[in-house]
Amino acid sequence: MNFMNNSNPIGVFDSGVGGLTVVKKISSLLPNENIIYFGDTARVPYGTKSNDTVIEYAFQDARFLLNKNVKMIVVACNTASSVALKTLQDQFSIPVIGMIKPGTKLALQKTNSGRIGIIGTNATINNKAYSTDLLRLDSKVKVYEKACPLFVPLAEEGLIEHTATRLIAEEYLSELKGHDIDTLIFRLYTLPYSCQSDSRSCG
Repeated sequence: MNFMNNSNPIGVFDSGVGGLTVVKKISSLLPNENIIYFGDTARVPYGTKSNDTVIEYAFQDARFLLNKNVKMIVVACNTASSVALKTLQDQFSIPVIGMIKPGTKLALQKTNSGRIGIIGTNATINNKAYSTDLLRLDSKVKVYEKACPLFVPLAEEGLIEHTATRLIAEEYLSELKGHDIDTLIFRLYTLPYSCQSDSRSCG
């Protein structure tokens, strides 16, 4: 299948609305492409679910997009990328792209000290997909991970700028500050606008 000559749309799915930031980026890079987005807001967040449940949800999301005749699928959900991407790629004949490799490659390009932090949902951190890929690409880097399970529900409640969110961010990220990281992989796309708050917390 020739990607550029195929007029079928690109499918993108996430557990919520955060994946719209990925849609925006795709649109800027490929302005002539049509995109179908599916945000599973009824079952957000995925990060608190078991691996089996995340895989089941990811398959359902992907099949929904396949029924729309998409030519490829972008898994904009970091939890699903960490848990279900390989299974989806093995199951479907069209390209299925996740969030892991773009994030790890960019982090390695940006870091000067080789000390990289990762924050994400419980499932994203526990599956260690990002740290594994970082160490595969560069075995000398130091990787520090922190699960931040409260960020997603706070964002879904519209509390990104709330004082409580800042205090929770400071608590979560204080551990990473102690490791003197110079690059942070922020794997919580449900929080497209909270990076500024977190950058303040990271100092």
